[in-house]
Amino acid sequence: MSKCVHHHGEFKELCVQKVPIFNHLDREEMIQVVNLSTPLHYKKGELIFQDGESLDYLYIIHVGAVKIYRLYSNGKEQLLRVLHPGDFMGDLALFTKKEIDSYAEALEDTEICAIHRNDMQQLMLSKPIIATKILEKLSVRLEETEKLVGQLSVHDAEARIASYLLDLKKSSNSSVVSLPMSKKDLASFLGTTRETISRRLSHFQTQGWIEQKGHRGITLKDLSALQKIAQEE
Repeated sequence: MSKCVHHHGEFKELCVQKVPIFNHLDREEMIQVVNLSTPLHYKKGELIFQDGESLDYLYIIHVGAVKIYRLYSNGKEQLLRVLHPGDFMGDLALFTKKEIDSYAEALEDTEICAIHRNDMQQLMLSKPIIATKILEKLSVRLEETEKLVGQLSVHDAEARIASYLLDLKKSSNSSVVSLPMSKKDLASFLGTTRETISRRLSHFQTQGWIEQKGHRGITLKDLSALQKIAQEE
């Protein structure tokens, strides 16, 4: 990991502007946040934080992608989520001082701006709307987690995959979607295997429900069929 050394001011301002919890601020307030942030750069595969470390910063993704996951004693990896530019992590550090129980790894070369928890807490005291927006984001994540837990306990792998594809369509507002992670990571996220992901997607394509393009591109062609599969128990 290293600090970015080129165009610090411009980099940090663009980084902060991407985050919904800050984009309501006026120019002067935005500059105040920018001055509190530190630009960081991580190579693909490099850990940003890991299990057991102190959680002291809010990390904002500027460029690249980061996966958050847990490792269990049997060596199994459980993917929790994948973050992209404009997303942030480490938000629990803003409300409580605790050790990290997960890992954050750069999926590609990634640029981040980090703000220390003490500075963020002062910002939230002076601008309560920031705290409100962070809580809104946490609520969305909790809802997504509860939905996934429900799917893991009730639906089979085929239904979970169909539901995931429909969620991608909803978030992108397009029937042409791109998997935001490798099939290995998607399998970890959905609680199945990479082979099952590949077989089910091939089956969906054979049935005419989707069309795969390249490694990650997918066109959803029969939404009603996918919705029916997603609802099966």
